[in-house]
This record gives sequence, C-alpha cells and structure tokens, in this order.
Amino acid sequence: MNRIVCNTGPLIALGILDKLEILNLLFEEVFVPDAVQTEIIAGGIKLYGRDSFLRAKWIRIVTPKQNDLLLSALLDDGEAAVISLARELGISLVLIDERKARKVARDIYALQAIGTARILIEARHKKLLPEIASSFEKLRQEGYWISDDIVQASLRAVGEL
Repeated sequence: MNRIVCNTGPLIALGILDKLEILNLLFEEVFVPDAVQTEIIAGGIKLYGRDSFLRAKWIRIVTPKQNDLLLSALLDDGEAAVISLARELGISLVLIDERKARKVARDIYALQAIGTARILIEARHKKLLPEIASSFEKLRQEGYWISDDIVQASLRAVGEL
C-alpha cells in the first residue's frame, strides 16, 4: 500500500482508538480533502478524532480541483471529495466506511475502497497492533458502528476468532 485518500469516518474511528498514526506507518502518503478536514474540525459533541487529526502533520490536505456533479448528487461532501481527489491524483485506494460511498467508488469509478476494519487487519498483520478485538469493542462502546459481519470477518482474518 502506497498512497491513500481518507474520509472522515475512518479518521474519527482511528482517533477514538488513538491510533491515527497507523495510517502514517502503513502508507507513504495520506491525503485528506479539505471538505473532510472541515468535517473533522467541526466535530460532533465529543470531537472524536479532532485532536489526533490536528497533530498529524504528515496528513496532506488537498482541495479537489473539480466538483463531480454525479458524486455531489449521490454522496455527502466529504465522500464526494475523497473520490474526486483520488481520481485527480491518480490514487486507486480510498478509505471510506460508509457502504454506499464504497459501492460508488468501486462500481462507478473503479477505485479500491477499504474501511477502518481493513486498516486494523493490516496493522495487526504488520504487528502494529497486538490484537484488534479490543479496538472493535472500544469503537462500539463509543458509538462507532461497524457491522457484526465485518467485525467477525476481521477477527477471523487475523486468527482472533
């Protein structure tokens, strides 16, 4: 894995886990569209991921040059910007948790879409995390939703189930 463009959800999830630096260890370059930066800085009630994001000087914030009307009609601003930026920069890998956006990225734009679970699996395989079951548990405790099927498949992939 070389370069990736990231959406808000996975950045928040990794912020909840205090493991945002995993992206810096897994990828040579990590890009975030300015729309995603705006969403993270605005934050929610608990501002999850905000402080980790602001400290991560290795994240490259970029504004997409064009606004794809199809993407804007189908997805929220951050998701649309992630896909647009990936296409502009010639990056085939996007980090998005939302199912609809992942489907659009794959089926319409031929991008490889992965989510937070895949990042945790890769981190476990590279021994950046001793295990991942507790990460999924913490995400759920904090209200971050990942389907049971994805959690179970992830735990099986790393031999924790």
